[in-house]
Amino acid sequence: MIFAPAAALLAGNAPVRPEPVGASIKVTATELRSAKGVVRACMTTNADRFPKCRGDANAYSVVVPAAETVSFTFRNVKPGRYAIALLHDENDNGKADRALMMMPTEGFGFSRDAKVRMGPPKFRDAAFDVTAADQSQPIRMRYML
Repeated sequence: MIFAPAAALLAGNAPVRPEPVGASIKVTATELRSAKGVVRACMTTNADRFPKCRGDANAYSVVVPAAETVSFTFRNVKPGRYAIALLHDENDNGKADRALMMMPTEGFGFSRDAKVRMGPPKFRDAAFDVTAADQSQPIRMRYML
């Protein structure tokens, strides 16, 4: 007697597992000043929603515990032009804290090491292309205070 699952395999009716769709983007954030809190990351193709990604249903997001160096992976990323923003949320309150309503008191970083001047970088300065191939994105964290 053949059990039903074995019979299904023999009959060619094996369950189909969906193939991963898209690339894996490994992010390594370095130079965090402490292991307090978490690192919040978002990756978007929407220039109007960068760097916060709020309201972007297609954005990828990750929250990981902070450490001196943090690595994580965005999986099954569809091809396109993306930008990544990181926040070292040291008090884990879900927002970027500021002094005097302007100066960030927590760390931040952007893909392509995009420079910060009088505010966050433009999407085009942080953007990179994602194809079907996996890739790595190193990001150096910065602190103003």
